Amino acid sequence: MSEAHIFHSTVLREYDIRGIVGTTLNPADALAVGRSFGTVVVRKGGKTVCVGYDGRLSSPALEEALVEGLMSTGLHVLRIGLGPTPMLYFATRDREAAAGIMITGSHNPPDYNGIKMMLGKGPVYGQQILDLGTLAAAADWEQGEGSSEKIDVQDEYVARLLKDYDGVRDLTVAWDSGNGASGEILRRLTAKLPGKHILLFDEIDGTFPNHHPDPTVEKNLVDLKKAVADHGCDLGIGFDGDGDRIGAIDHLGRVVWGDQLVAIYAADVLKSHPGATIIADVKASQALFDEIAKHGGVPLMWKTGHSLLKAKMAETGSPLAGEMSGHIFFADKWYGFDDALYCGVRLVGLVSKLGTTLAALRDGLPDMINTPETRFQTSEERKFAVVSEVKERLTAAGANVNDIDGVRVSTPDGWWLLRASNTQDVLVARAESFTHEGLERLKGALIEQLLASGLEAPSFEGGGTAH
Repeated sequence: MSEAHIFHSTVLREYDIRGIVGTTLNPADALAVGRSFGTVVVRKGGKTVCVGYDGRLSSPALEEALVEGLMSTGLHVLRIGLGPTPMLYFATRDREAAAGIMITGSHNPPDYNGIKMMLGKGPVYGQQILDLGTLAAAADWEQGEGSSEKIDVQDEYVARLLKDYDGVRDLTVAWDSGNGASGEILRRLTAKLPGKHILLFDEIDGTFPNHHPDPTVEKNLVDLKKAVADHGCDLGIGFDGDGDRIGAIDHLGRVVWGDQLVAIYAADVLKSHPGATIIADVKASQALFDEIAKHGGVPLMWKTGHSLLKAKMAETGSPLAGEMSGHIFFADKWYGFDDALYCGVRLVGLVSKLGTTLAALRDGLPDMINTPETRFQTSEERKFAVVSEVKERLTAAGANVNDIDGVRVSTPDGWWLLRASNTQDVLVARAESFTHEGLERLKGALIEQLLASGLEAPSFEGGGTAH
């Protein structure tokens, strides 16, 4: 029997596996994940698993160890190589594999890495991830003689991305891969997509030399804004490190945030899915939920997390879901997983066929005064405890609290949110009001709760912007 393995206490997360390479995550951990997850797949009758990896410097070594672990359980491993996470999701569905695993650090700093998994057509999350740790601690692994082969799905993936493009006029679009894993696919995609395309930082480089690949942070969009202005683009589209989160810029250089994109997509999707449930996470603007209802849909607020939203989509039969963070999920024509490249194709097609601009679509949404999603540092051990303390105080005071994911507190001024990140050692805060004065009161209430838990108050960039 192989020796048991104990993961670092912070590595097994709510909806993926994540750690700092060389400190909390190593090839030995990837090997153990392969053995444990492979065991789960084999015991469910599975034979084949797809594996991919992103452009981080540590990813190839982790992938090698992961594949070794999977093969040790008797599985056949299809190695798709370097590319974005959604290409792994696509390959798993397209090849009808029993499961898929991606080595990726997503939008985290270069020294982070991690593992995302799917079993059948659904995500692996929550207790399923914790169970992998239980199997590893007991060395309760299946033994077998597996095998592996390298396959190339890039052309098939690009062809499928292009299939749903429905534009009728050519646009000029700037694209920013941020040196992430989408670069090669983006080159192949835009070579065949109608219109003129300007590509930024499409060379895959795990040191991210130009800017951090997180399109939810406005400072990371400076180069994209400049390209839109310099080339007279109709819009700009940016990706995170592994290509499952989208950011967008209109031709005026303004950010179109994730919840605004969902509202724009929802108005179109609801034309062919009248009365459908559209899901958004707890960080999304109230304006999004109101827009869904206005267009005849049923809005549903749910927990933040790509795995959690995908599972809720499957449960409700929703054709569209999205997060403030830019994870957007199409089940309308697509597979229900988050794919920023596909979302980009759908956005360009939508603007093209409507004969309008992204700016006009953005301006058609209600104006709310809100803060950006604000992250501030704490510790892995403390972040969940703070949220629990705040919830306890608010509940005792009779506040209107939605605790589906952290605490979202509604008042006559609007709402404020505090939740613990499942991917980083940070707390996430946001507030939204109808007025600047109301926003200040909401921020004050949030800061009061943080101080009561012994934390420093966050600095809200910009003090509130309309969107």
